[in-house]
Amino acid sequence: MRINLRSISLLTIVTVILFLGSLGLFALITHEIVLEKEEEFDHAVFQFLEQHTTPFMIRVSEILAYLGSPYFFLPAYFLIIGWLLVVKRKPDALHVAIIAITSTVLLHTLKRVIGRERPALPLLEELTNYSFPSGHALSSFIFCAVLIWLTWKGNWKRSVKIILCLFLLSWSLAIGVSRIVIRYHYASDVIAGFLMGFAWVILSFYIQRKIGPRNHRIE
Repeated sequence: MRINLRSISLLTIVTVILFLGSLGLFALITHEIVLEKEEEFDHAVFQFLEQHTTPFMIRVSEILAYLGSPYFFLPAYFLIIGWLLVVKRKPDALHVAIIAITSTVLLHTLKRVIGRERPALPLLEELTNYSFPSGHALSSFIFCAVLIWLTWKGNWKRSVKIILCLFLLSWSLAIGVSRIVIRYHYASDVIAGFLMGFAWVILSFYIQRKIGPRNHRIE
């Protein structure tokens, strides 16, 4: 069966490129840095941070660690899903629930399959679970993407939407960087977490856009 390239939208092409590019970079990091143990980049980042880390940065990183943990995201997802159900947006509530559950399963599966140990000498209490990819980076990116999606569907001014979206992306980035600062993750863990989170968001929202019903804007 021949594919008519003219019938494929530019959005679809860009989506596929971004999705495959994210997965490709994730695979490259997994192979070259984790499996082949070419960790010069990770060590260089640690050396740089050692020279610039302050007690204030450690304290902020500790706070961000909570804001990027299941202790924060789980009740936050319940609140979002509950609100969507209250305002009778059941398809959106279902989509948020699915992306939250599937991303969690994906994260723990990748950690177990790859099995990378945590960095030595963490600045806070030692963790015993696996390091790659960073769960905080992956989960925070997906959570912020959900909020960005809901924000963009709202009736706020475009300038307000842009400001909120930039804030959410900055929040996710800060959570990822904080994990490197306190030596809970290598830089490659965090980058891989963002890449896989980005790929999962693209896939989830593309599927939702194709098979989900057309919803009205949030009032």
